[in-house]
Amino acid sequence: MEEPRETKPDLIAPHGRVAMVSGASRGIGAAVARRLLGEGFSVSVGVRQPAETRVKFSALDSGRLLVSRFNAFEPPTAQSWVNETIARFGRLDALINNAGILKPLSFAEGDESVLDELWAVNVKAPFRMIRLALPYLARSGHGRIINVASTDAKRYRDSTVSIAYAMTKQAVVALSHAAKFAGWEHGVRVTALCPGAVETDLLKGLAGVTPPGSRIAPATLAEIVALLLRLPNTASVAELIVNTRLEATI
Repeated sequence: MEEPRETKPDLIAPHGRVAMVSGASRGIGAAVARRLLGEGFSVSVGVRQPAETRVKFSALDSGRLLVSRFNAFEPPTAQSWVNETIARFGRLDALINNAGILKPLSFAEGDESVLDELWAVNVKAPFRMIRLALPYLARSGHGRIINVASTDAKRYRDSTVSIAYAMTKQAVVALSHAAKFAGWEHGVRVTALCPGAVETDLLKGLAGVTPPGSRIAPATLAEIVALLLRLPNTASVAELIVNTRLEATI
């Protein structure tokens, strides 16, 4: 009996597609932006200091790169960033909500204002961006949203974890599922990407984190993002956990 022929994966070609990436001045966001530009995407990055970021990306193809000002604490910058992206590229195919902050808060120590600050950046800003981007992603037919959460979004590890951070990142997972339902009929697929410790400045000075040398490289997450953006509508990845340590539950 003749063996069935192997067929190539039904992947979505990157050329002509446009992706928005928040918090792309360094770390995960910068690695994602560079990876997607290398794949052939046009990339719009939203950052607090556009001039500095333009210098960092100056060696790359500026014809496919837009650097816009975006500050999670300033809601109007979300709309202006979307407007600038559409004016420049005429379409939107992917939104990567990467910008986030981490500050310690426990029941015994820390001010409640920390929770307000993390809620504004880690939850309200992605919500705002999704709301603004969904109409354009729906027109794409294969729009993609990737919300960078954390393994802290999937469990509460121990008392070294910031309660505020865990709460907001778990909210990001709920937000991701809500966005998946909102855009599904129009081909929008949404992933909550939940990495463990990543080799970035975010973890400096924090207790209980995975030591340097055992953390995920930003380039590794960028590769994962690139794969998620290539997958067809028939391969929805609602949550993806990428851990650095052995744990019983994740």
